[in-house]
Amino acid sequence: MTPDGSPPARPTALVTGASRGIGKAAAVALAEAGFDVAFTARTVHEGEGVDDSDQGGRTVPGSLDTTAALVDAAGGRALPIAMDLMDRASIVAAADRVYDEWGHLDVLVNNAVHTGPGSMVRFEETSIEVIETKLQANAVSQVVLIKAVLPRMVAAGGGRIVNMTSAVAINDPTAPAGEGGWGSAYAMSKGAFHRLAGIIAVEYRDRGIAIFNVEPGYVVTERMEINAKALGLEGAYPGSPPSVPASVVAWLAHSPEAVELNGQTVLAQRFAKDRGLHPRWW
Repeated sequence: MTPDGSPPARPTALVTGASRGIGKAAAVALAEAGFDVAFTARTVHEGEGVDDSDQGGRTVPGSLDTTAALVDAAGGRALPIAMDLMDRASIVAAADRVYDEWGHLDVLVNNAVHTGPGSMVRFEETSIEVIETKLQANAVSQVVLIKAVLPRMVAAGGGRIVNMTSAVAINDPTAPAGEGGWGSAYAMSKGAFHRLAGIIAVEYRDRGIAIFNVEPGYVVTERMEINAKALGLEGAYPGSPPSVPASVVAWLAHSPEAVELNGQTVLAQRFAKDRGLHPRWW
């Protein structure tokens, strides 16, 4: 109990891109770890989700409603918030909503990514407009959100930020897009985002802020499962379930040991294996 006799405030987290995939799994893992969880997505109700990627058009499961039910079932208060990476006002409003509702934010998980066309297109076919869109959605929008919460985290004594990075940010493809590789626009945007954690770690390490990159490895999300089945590739490319990187996100969010990794990139699947954070999946 607090000095005034009231129960202590539960830690809070905000997870972006949490209608499905890693974001949804991270929201649930954080709730299981004792957090109240706010989370964002474009898809509000079940049945509204559509894969808008280069190979998209198919209906995909997942919604804010569904994630809210899972967070509630895991023991956390759920705060679903509609947000679009291409709508800057909605990003700032999402941060403000958490503070209006709960008064504080302990952990920010930048997981949302632009899923529209252009991620798997070769350079000669990639327009400047697509590159600008990917950079806006996958790098600039995350900066907008961090700037919306970071001063308030510092004023409250500290906080943690987890940035979901990608292998494309730190590796070169072995083949062109469409043959096992990936597009330049997506790689450029994730590369720009990847560089942010180390800089913030250096500038804010004496102000109570710890920030991490999480590289999830190959993760089989709901969208990927549906597309693989439609293309006759079901099970052809095995990977981890979304709960694996989610277990790492939850550990970074609450473990006292995590601060030793401030500014570093954590390879989620190896880390989860080494630390025993997740039941065997491989």
